[in-house]
Amino acid sequence: MGLLDRLSGLLGLKKKEVHVLCLGLDNSGKTTIINKLKPSNAQSQDIVPTIGFSIEKFKSSSLSFTVFDMSGQGRYRNLWEHYYKEGQAIIFVIDSSDRLRMVVAKEELDTLLNHPDIKHRRIPILFFANKMDLRDAVTSVKVSQLLCLENIKDKPWHICASDAIKGEGLQEGVDWLQEKTIELRSNVLQKIRSICSALIYFPSPCCSQ
Repeated sequence: MGLLDRLSGLLGLKKKEVHVLCLGLDNSGKTTIINKLKPSNAQSQDIVPTIGFSIEKFKSSSLSFTVFDMSGQGRYRNLWEHYYKEGQAIIFVIDSSDRLRMVVAKEELDTLLNHPDIKHRRIPILFFANKMDLRDAVTSVKVSQLLCLENIKDKPWHICASDAIKGEGLQEGVDWLQEKTIELRSNVLQKIRSICSALIYFPSPCCSQ
């Protein structure tokens, strides 16, 4: 096995599995979204609030997602940071009908983005502006403005308007997450390939005759 293959294997760049953190305040619809993304025969009929966290799986056309569905209840949010290192992508869910708690959602998002295990990593973040079916829901554009998403410069992000009950907007989000994950892995692989080529063609002077 060559150096490139070894490094790719160590970094998990060729794996089809992606570890995703699903974050957001309680009652935003995180568990409902993840449940809806699973095959119909694996979906739960009754959705209950997540205690601590749960691990779920679903697939897209090219990748398999292992999702850490983290509880959004205040007393459990301190658990989030213990899983940041595991996350290769983030799904952040917002209740677009709850403007009063939008401030809290922004505070939690800011804390997430400034955490040392996340801050310097270029990982994709998918936002779901959920509960668009409710009368008081604001648009995904407004949610983006309230959360100041335009300030996120060092990470790829995308926001989708969604209705988790009907499944509307979910596939668009997953398609983006798949595309961006594959793209980022390809970019890293290309950088490793360039480094390996440089090591081959330009050996260290101490190794020269």
